[in-house]
Amino acid sequence: MVAFDVSGGMLAHAVAGADRTGTSVPLVQADVCEMPFADGSFDLAFSAFGAIPFVADSALAMREIHRVLRPGGRWVFAATHPMRWAFPDDPGEAGLTAIQSYFDRSPYVEVDAAGVPAYVEHHRTMGDRIREIVGAGLVLLDLVEPQWPEDFAGTWGQWSPLRGEIFPGTAIFVTERPSTTVR
Repeated sequence: MVAFDVSGGMLAHAVAGADRTGTSVPLVQADVCEMPFADGSFDLAFSAFGAIPFVADSALAMREIHRVLRPGGRWVFAATHPMRWAFPDDPGEAGLTAIQSYFDRSPYVEVDAAGVPAYVEHHRTMGDRIREIVGAGLVLLDLVEPQWPEDFAGTWGQWSPLRGEIFPGTAIFVTERPSTTVR
């Protein structure tokens, strides 16, 4: 098992977590578009919810992940559901009205006090994501769109039961590197 991130700060959090729990794994600082691992190194790669929406060239990331997976290996990742981009981040009524085109692929950018981008998230449509997966030589096995839990009445981030019963906030892609080359 190996954990990696492009951010040294995030890796520092991983070290702190390992210190608290007594569980550690090797940590590598690397860019997902240029991983320092040999071809076919892993049976499984996953991102719980962070990496792919922050990668400008996510198609390249998919190809690189394909490269490091063994034949039959799986790549599972969660991302902001593409539909969510059309709506404002508001758990109330305002969050139910589309304010921009689903097809607007402009990145969402937040800048710091000096005007330097501090947060950049890249929008891809569902079709874009699927084309990236297939174009990398991966097979899409499943696409999970979690529903809001019926018994949860609270607000989670910009999500609430009001929004959650209407559309998903997350998409989970389950892919596999084929065992044989498909022609």
